Amino acid sequence: MNTIRSVCVYCGSSPGRDEAYIDAGHQLGRSLAQSGIRLVYGGGTKGIMGAVAQGTLKAGGKVIGIIPRFLMNKEATEAALGNLDELVVTDNMHQRKHRMFEESDAFVALPGGIGTVEEIIEIMTWAQLGHHRKPMVFANIRGFWDPMLALLDHMAEEGFIHTAHRVKPLVVDSAERIVPAIMAAASADQTPTEGQGSVIDKM
Repeated sequence: MNTIRSVCVYCGSSPGRDEAYIDAGHQLGRSLAQSGIRLVYGGGTKGIMGAVAQGTLKAGGKVIGIIPRFLMNKEATEAALGNLDELVVTDNMHQRKHRMFEESDAFVALPGGIGTVEEIIEIMTWAQLGHHRKPMVFANIRGFWDPMLALLDHMAEEGFIHTAHRVKPLVVDSAERIVPAIMAAASADQTPTEGQGSVIDKM
């Protein structure tokens, strides 16, 4: 069993157009805190990023924010950053992403923009290359990730994901089910054998 102590959450620094996205951020934060799991995230205090951090902190959970210096005034407020249990300020995005990976035992992608896509896809790429076996989750709130999931399946069907057995993100449709899905995957150490099924594991 892989022990889950910290979960990295990738998500938008904007709220999006559906209030369900912000609600999902608050709920995921509460779930992490209630399970004794530390939140690792990009340090932003606005949008969905802020909602996840607020949800965790209000429920008594621990939060580490990791943010590049040049984004501090764009994605965060100084007062809100002061509420985090730990703040890591990096020189650039590469350092941020590497530190987030090192600090985390699992990864979740809530709704977000191209930065969120880039982050979760990089984690999937590292899994494909055999660099880690940590659980990866698409929080498919209101079907937000459906186009991405269809593209991933299309890539696999067309023969461009050659080690698909290593790229098995979980797809969870509600925030309440994310932490249980991660814990179940870690408990079972679900690393499929080569040739098994779809790239996507829907739950």
